[in-house]
Formats: sequence, C-alpha cells, structure tokens
Amino acid sequence: MAESYRGATSTLAGAVVRADRVVDGFVFGQCTVGGSDATPSVIELFDRLDRPDVRYVLLAGIAPAWYNLLDLHAIAEAVDRPVLSVSFEDSEGLEPALRDAFDGETLARRLETYRDQPPRRVVDLDGETVYVRAVGCSGSEADRIVRAFTPEGGRPEPLRVARAAARAAAAFRREL
Repeated sequence: MAESYRGATSTLAGAVVRADRVVDGFVFGQCTVGGSDATPSVIELFDRLDRPDVRYVLLAGIAPAWYNLLDLHAIAEAVDRPVLSVSFEDSEGLEPALRDAFDGETLARRLETYRDQPPRRVVDLDGETVYVRAVGCSGSEADRIVRAFTPEGGRPEPLRVARAAARAAAAFRREL
C-alpha cells in the first residue's frame, strides 16, 4: 500500500504483486490528511481485495497523509498476515515532528500508537538502504521478504507499483 495526497484526503493504492513480479490486482481508497483513519482504511483495502493468496502486506512508511499513523499490530491482527512497513530515509523518529504538529489528547493518542510499533531494522539492498518494521514475522524473515520483492533499486516492487497507481489515481481524481 502506498499513498499520494493533495488537499484534505490522501489517495491510497494497494497493488498485488506476485513473487515473480507480475502485477495481479489493484485496490484504491482514501484516508484523511492529518486524521486518524489510515489503519481502518488499510484494513478496508485489504478486505476489498478479497485475495486469500496474498501472503504479506507491505506498507510504504508508517505515517501517511501527514501523520495519520498506521498501527501495524492492528493491521496484522485484522488481515491475519505478516505486515511490513518500509521507509526509505534514516531519521531520529517521528516524536519531534509529532510534538511540533499536535498537542493535547491528539498528540497523546499519536504518541501511544507510534511508541507501540516495532523498532525499525536496517536492510541493505544492493547499495540502497531501507528501514523495516515487521509484525507477524521474524526480523530475518522480514529482511528476506523485502529483498525478494526488490529486484533492483531500493524500493520493493509492490510499493513502487502502488505508489505509481496512487499518484495516477490522485491525478485522475483532481481532473474530475
């Protein structure tokens, strides 16, 4: 799942990409920019796909749509599959940015969700580096999954395809 946003909503796209890198399906949805509906939106996307053959859920990052945080544990429990969040930049974490953007109960809820997520692991991909959080599988299995779905460059193919689809869908929506 990846996203593209402009305005009040973010376009979400899920792409089914087989291990042989054949694209085998898409699903689209949305979540609120700055909201708290990204987790149920991702679960809804998965449910709408209705694909029991999907073995892993890969997510682009953990904070789509301006800190609309994903709860990887809740997603993994709902879809009953390993969930991997892949980010592409080194950082000290989201807490400082969350504190700058929110306060009060809104900040407290986001910090609780953020702190409950597994730590990021560094995964090297042929000279590129990604950062992976995984629920429902071991760290070594997460590394293997990310490498298996990254034929070249530093972005796993399901996330590359989903990002392109989300951008195209968002552009189409703007033209309507």
